[in-house]
Amino acid sequence: MKINYMEYAKIFKVFSDPKRLKIIDMLSEGELCACKIQEAFQISQPTLSHDMKLLCDAGLVLPRKEGKWTHYSLNLEKLNDVYKTLGKLIIPEDFQGVLDCNCEKKKTDTKGDGDGR
Repeated sequence: MKINYMEYAKIFKVFSDPKRLKIIDMLSEGELCACKIQEAFQISQPTLSHDMKLLCDAGLVLPRKEGKWTHYSLNLEKLNDVYKTLGKLIIPEDFQGVLDCNCEKKKTDTKGDGDGR
C-alpha cells in the first residue's frame, strides 16, 4: 500500500483540534444540521463554517444541503481508510492483524447455550 503522506498529514492536522474531534464524535451518532453543531459549541457561523470546510475538504465529513441549512454526516468509507492507514503507519508489521478490530468475530448467541459462539 502506497501512502500519500501529504494527504494524511492534512487529515491528522484536522484531527488535532479538540472542537473538530468533538464534531466527529457528535456525527458518530448520525447526521446533524449545522445549526445543532453550532448550538453545541455556542460559536459563530463563520467559525463553524471554517471547521466544517476543513473536515469536508479532508473527506472525513459529507455535506448535504437542505433548504438554507447544511446537514453533515461522517464519511465512513474515508474514516475506515484513515483507520487502516494509521494502523499501517504505527503498528509494526509483525503485529498487524493482532490489534485490528474484527467486530464480525463477535457473533450473537443463536443456539441459546450462553457461550456466544
